[in-house]
Amino acid sequence: MSGIANVLIILGFTVIFIIIIILVLLLIYMIFFDRMQKHHAILRNYPVLGRIRYFLEKIGPEMRQYWFNSDNEGKPFSRDDYEHMVKSSKYLRDVIGFGSKRDFDEEGFFVKNSMFPKLAEEEKYDRETKVTTKRYILLKDPLFSQREEKWEDEASSAFLLDDEDTVIIGPNTKNPFRLKGLIGMSAMSYGSLGKNAITALSEGLAAAKGTWMNTGEGGLSPYHLIGGVDIIMQIGPAMFGVRDSTGEMDWDELKRKSEIPEIKAFEIKLAQGAKTRGGHIDAEKVNPEIAEIRKVVPYKAIDSPNRFHQYDDVKSMCDFIEKIRDHTGIPVGIKMVIGGTDSVEELASYMKETGKGPDFITLDGGEGGTGASYQELIDSVGLPIKSALPILVSTLEKYGVRDRVKIIASGKLFTPDRIAIALAMGADLVNIARGFMIAIGCIQTMKCHSNACPVGVATTDPELQKALVIDEKKYRVVNFLVTLRKGLFRISAAAGLESPLHFQPKHISYKDDKGIVTSLEDIMKEVNGQIGSRQ
Repeated sequence: MSGIANVLIILGFTVIFIIIIILVLLLIYMIFFDRMQKHHAILRNYPVLGRIRYFLEKIGPEMRQYWFNSDNEGKPFSRDDYEHMVKSSKYLRDVIGFGSKRDFDEEGFFVKNSMFPKLAEEEKYDRETKVTTKRYILLKDPLFSQREEKWEDEASSAFLLDDEDTVIIGPNTKNPFRLKGLIGMSAMSYGSLGKNAITALSEGLAAAKGTWMNTGEGGLSPYHLIGGVDIIMQIGPAMFGVRDSTGEMDWDELKRKSEIPEIKAFEIKLAQGAKTRGGHIDAEKVNPEIAEIRKVVPYKAIDSPNRFHQYDDVKSMCDFIEKIRDHTGIPVGIKMVIGGTDSVEELASYMKETGKGPDFITLDGGEGGTGASYQELIDSVGLPIKSALPILVSTLEKYGVRDRVKIIASGKLFTPDRIAIALAMGADLVNIARGFMIAIGCIQTMKCHSNACPVGVATTDPELQKALVIDEKKYRVVNFLVTLRKGLFRISAAAGLESPLHFQPKHISYKDDKGIVTSLEDIMKEVNGQIGSRQ
């Protein structure tokens, strides 16, 4: 036995010696190589320490996200925001304990509570329609091992609007779009998101009922259709999905698309909050499937212009809208970003003079997200939604055309209180994109533009997409949406309203950093004054 022990000891020391030699040689190589390279000054002077520095820099975002940022820090969503979305989608619960983490010394909007709130039985919503979903029940959450959870069936009210409160887009079209839910999915293209992500969203939204999904400018894919949910098909300047070989509108294809039962409306994209520009797709991403969906040539790079060449003023744009509406018989809207108080003056004036114009306006705030854009556009082009929405509403009211057009607001409206404030400012409906992405697994790695999303959401890579299990994530979509709707009715009841449809500026207060309170009514009057003073 002693002989075997001696051999093992010798082998052990030999292995250790070899490892040390390898490490020394590797260190010598690194020092020699780093001192000779000409790209990094730090490595030339500090070969080993420099590599440690670059390693720490590389893992910096993850360290800040999980360790060093406080619960209310982190962009674009704080840890608190992120966890709230994840927990509501996973557990179908949005209850928290002890107290708020909001900084009440900061300026911000608040919902006015009523001395006599509505009782649960006084809330006015569709009590008949139910949804069937699945949620997790947390059993144990130990420190050093995997948490124990039970996945169980759950039946819940859909929390849809009462039948008589149905929101109707394009009431004068041949086929109006009727909605019993106030919240839908904002534009996200197949190509930007993978097929598993789009499929999970389609099936989940369909199961939640009363909602819609927007295809994004990448065209209608079979994955958008797979769940049978109502669809707003977006048409961007490149006319993906409805273009002919020259890039012009293929009116026959447009008509065919309009006859698909799920397609309820078309949206003409003028601008997006985080991407007021045209898009670009690398040639290697344009596989045959995406090429067929977008009606382009496979494996050829695509550049989408930053505006339609078919029109360059309000008159020609409205003529284009009228032509699409007449040709298809379904509502047509526009998606836009507002940059100032005069941004929609010409459109509203023309709508009053001619009776023409969109059936709905999707107003995207500058804080909205994107798969890929540029810093200067994301940070500094376009007003945020809480500044832009009063401008749009006031301008439409000034010209007496507000009742002809529905307004869909978007831009980080991912909680019931944010949605309530947007409704009070004049929005009819709300779009959410990143909230639904987080519901199906997004962890905010900020790699949407790289096709390297580690959780299979914002990627078309077949291997990475395997991480996203459709039959599990679709239920998280249902849970996230139902939780939002339930919360929206809960906050409207606290304000003394039987339905969130009745939110008005008088139900919202604004507190500045000195503690001075102003009603949203007064703020809207001030905006009305600015709009009305322009002739």
